[in-house]
Amino acid sequence: MKQRWCNPGGDPAREWRFAALAGVTVGLALAPSAPARPSLAAASALPLAVVALVATRPRGGGPWDASVAWLVPVALVAALTGFLVGGARIHAIDGRSLRAKEGTAMQLTGFIAGAPRRDDGEVGFPLDTPAGRVLVVAQEPVEMLPIGRAIRAEGVLGRPEPWREALLRRQGIAMSLRSERIELGLGRRGGIEGAIDAVRERAERALERGMGERESSLARGFVLGEDDLIDGRIREDFRRSGLAHLLAVSGQNVVLLCLLAWPFLALLGLTLRTRLVAALCLIAIYVPVTGAGPSIQRAGVMGAAGMVAALADRPRSRWYAVLLAAGLTLAVNPRAGGDVGWQLSFAAVIGILLWSARLVPILVADADRASTRRAIAEGVAVTVTATLATAPLMAHHFEQFSPAALPANVLALPAVAPAMWLGMLAGIAGQLPAIPVEPVNWVNSLCLAYIAQIAHWLAGPDWALLTVRLPTVLSVTATYAVLIATVELALLGIRHRRGLALPRRRRRGRTTNAPGMVLPSEVRLVRGAILAVAGAVLLAVGLLLAGRPEGTAEGALVVRVLDVGQGDAILLDPPESDPVLVDAGPPGSEVDDRLRELGVDSLAAVVISHDQSDHSGGLGEVLDTVEVDRLIYGAEDARLRGAALAAGARPSRLAEGGEFGSGDLHINALWPPPELRSGSGRDPNELSLVLLASWRHFSVLLTGDAEAEVVPIDPGPVDVLKVAHHGSRDTGLDELLDRTTPRLAVVSVGANPYGHPAAETIGALRSHPIATMRTDERGEIAIEVTVSGWTAEPGGG
Repeated sequence: MKQRWCNPGGDPAREWRFAALAGVTVGLALAPSAPARPSLAAASALPLAVVALVATRPRGGGPWDASVAWLVPVALVAALTGFLVGGARIHAIDGRSLRAKEGTAMQLTGFIAGAPRRDDGEVGFPLDTPAGRVLVVAQEPVEMLPIGRAIRAEGVLGRPEPWREALLRRQGIAMSLRSERIELGLGRRGGIEGAIDAVRERAERALERGMGERESSLARGFVLGEDDLIDGRIREDFRRSGLAHLLAVSGQNVVLLCLLAWPFLALLGLTLRTRLVAALCLIAIYVPVTGAGPSIQRAGVMGAAGMVAALADRPRSRWYAVLLAAGLTLAVNPRAGGDVGWQLSFAAVIGILLWSARLVPILVADADRASTRRAIAEGVAVTVTATLATAPLMAHHFEQFSPAALPANVLALPAVAPAMWLGMLAGIAGQLPAIPVEPVNWVNSLCLAYIAQIAHWLAGPDWALLTVRLPTVLSVTATYAVLIATVELALLGIRHRRGLALPRRRRRGRTTNAPGMVLPSEVRLVRGAILAVAGAVLLAVGLLLAGRPEGTAEGALVVRVLDVGQGDAILLDPPESDPVLVDAGPPGSEVDDRLRELGVDSLAAVVISHDQSDHSGGLGEVLDTVEVDRLIYGAEDARLRGAALAAGARPSRLAEGGEFGSGDLHINALWPPPELRSGSGRDPNELSLVLLASWRHFSVLLTGDAEAEVVPIDPGPVDVLKVAHHGSRDTGLDELLDRTTPRLAVVSVGANPYGHPAAETIGALRSHPIATMRTDERGEIAIEVTVSGWTAEPGGG
């Protein structure tokens, strides 16, 4: 009998297709290192290799081992193909970018090509122009910037900041235009892109009707992946609680979209094949409407691959779909593999495929497949496995691990699918103006408010977000090896204890390994699993500790209220990140000398709350002494801008709603509103920047000289309050203390003829009562914050 060249039960055609797809995918992933114009030898070798493969393909009588050996050159030739094609694709993407001499002043007209990002008091967005694609960066306030609208921007071209370069390179952007003037035109893109823009804008408007501002901005994030309107504090809650993935469109959205559409298509009496075609059309519309980012591309490709397989009546392979999604998304943009969202998306899907189905019987062993308990268990299993699978990548890219992520995702689970379904319904119904969406949005607002509350609750504890470092690819790989071994052995041990680990099998006419039957070999297996899990845990702990520099097991934020006499200078020094200096004291206060004593040679930012001598008089000495990345201020100030540029710092304006930070230190601006920054003859103290600085569980309210009686702010509870205007009389202080309930009040004050701090201010602090420390009595005040709490001590130490 002739021996067929196939794996028993396998399909030889499928084997070589899988090998070819794997090879192409690997080649595309390596394409960022490919030359734009391959050598003649490489280009000519490819067709010769293909001919050789066809000629040497095993025929009917070849042994299986020979066919396996033939798959190796198939994969290698496919990898070379992907490598060369990917290199050409990257060359085409780079060819779309605008390139000119740095420092060139330009006026550009074009169409907004992507959703704007608002961070650190700036807004940035890609602009497609006839000369090429460029990133436009402008200072807030900037009006709404709908994707696809025509604009004119004036500014100076330069290289983007280092932290932006990799992201922009993936988008085919080589330069940024720092714009001083943006004019939004009435024109729009045409063609298919213009039609997609119109669909997106109608969906955006529909999601704004019948909901509050917070819920509306969250709905835009959930359904459209647009988080630019979400308040910074809410985004921080979602980040700390491990729910930030809900604000970016992912594969979950595509799955829910198809599940939502299926019963409606069935009600129309459509056949199975017609419903599948309709679902494919929905995916084809939804992916570009949401911005077509790498993760949604993967989700769309995976969904489409499954649909096509069903249409062709072929058995679907989940792993083949994952590989196909990777290959197609890399073919669109070979640099997509460097995108963090792309990596997290694939890690989550692979974790779900590996463990989710095996975890469900452990959670509900006796539940019927159609029961509610089973559905809940499946949702929990997906959440748990996706969270575990993405944890090492989160530690690698963001140096963070969120223990709150698992409970937060499980608690939010019942509301996530309804929120997305209702949001999608509103977006679809909003395409026709006659259909009211307010009732749908009202119900959806309840789901969104519940999820936001879960995020807020789980973001609060000290343990919600921990610093964990996996700096190298080797450390990430080792951690994944430990994680996979631990989960596999844990699943084996738990299922074995419940009689689920080893299914009934027939061997030589008898049943072996029946549930409940414990064999000596199985006992040894479970003992080995327990020992392996213990070893894996110890190894994981060792890897995590190895990622921490010596002496920084926890890390501490140090807030120093410097003794500068009658003025303000506050240094916020987060662990392993550059400090931020808020105000520079009066002239001659020697802030620069104090920074040298503390070993500070670079600052992430210097913030000038307002340009008066007791707050900005020492700025020149600071800029001359240390390297400053950014100089941040409120109202337009030619003097401050000139000082920043002369020192090589980046000038940046800030207003209410803006935010910036350094490492885990996050600073939000609470005052003044953008419309008041022009000043218009008002007292400069009333326009002083008011900042809320947060680090883990700790927060300090820095009020500058903005007294509560004229500044309507409500930041919620804080730990420390820097009393405004050196303790001047403030009739609004009592109400502010009631709202913020600080445990410590700090007064930065020196000898002065104004009677600061006022008796009324000291009386208000004592009446609540609140511990008070004054720099004129105690000197420099140092507040040290760790994960276990904080302490405040006088002295410069």
